[in-house]
Amino acid sequence: MGEEKSKRELEEGIKSDFRQDMSYGDYLRLDTLLSAQVPQSDPPQHDELLFIIQHQTSELWLKLMVHELRSARALVRSDDLAPALKRLARVKHIQHTLTDQWSVLATMTPSEYAEIRPFLATSSGFQSAQYREVEFLLGNKNADMVKVFAHDPAAQAELQTLLHEPSLYDEYLGYLSRRGYAVPPELLDRDWSQPYRANAGLVDVFAGVYAAPAEHWGVYETCEELVDLEDNFQQWRFRHLQVVQRTIGHKVGSGGSSGVDFLRRALDLTFFPELFEVRTRVGG
Repeated sequence: MGEEKSKRELEEGIKSDFRQDMSYGDYLRLDTLLSAQVPQSDPPQHDELLFIIQHQTSELWLKLMVHELRSARALVRSDDLAPALKRLARVKHIQHTLTDQWSVLATMTPSEYAEIRPFLATSSGFQSAQYREVEFLLGNKNADMVKVFAHDPAAQAELQTLLHEPSLYDEYLGYLSRRGYAVPPELLDRDWSQPYRANAGLVDVFAGVYAAPAEHWGVYETCEELVDLEDNFQQWRFRHLQVVQRTIGHKVGSGGSSGVDFLRRALDLTFFPELFEVRTRVGG
């Protein structure tokens, strides 16, 4: 026991000394971060650095979004709604930042993009595992998307796990059920790996909430937070479509996707269908 204690004290002492000597660059690992931009173009093309930084910073924000959504989901599961809403408020700010970032990439003209496109090879934002994690956490499940990451076993395993876990919305419906709301039982015990399908019975539940918001304030507020989340996501998707369209028109996208057509179809996806359907019932 004495040896173990001495070892712990030594380790803590080393950590303490390291903290005292730690610089801003050390803490943020700036040597690693700022050396991670490695353009592939030969001869060098001016705009490739923009393209790399745009996508690297997006991945960092997506990493934080995954972190916050996982926490929000766990908090809802444990019936701790207030801090879960705080997490979602942060996610909404991240979404705004990601959407605003498209304006920087939009400064790249078709001619400038054409100069770097050959050096991107088959890489594509379609291959972003973190983006797919966000979609799975919000409920847009698709087992075929897991197969895309066969080249990255760790990412594939993480997505496979998320595929079979309840989404944030699934956990919210469980929360409502535990609070006595008449959530249809088929929504509480289902195959989580399957895409979520709209349920008319749940629209009835939300209609009751929206008919008397003061009586269901916490639930009502959460519903509106989720609507904000989806609205922001759709704005991000639409801005992405606009930037791609102004840069490559209707060419095939990087990685072999159908480009603009693929992005336009994504606008039809919805995470929380009943929260939009209920709007036709409010005041009707």
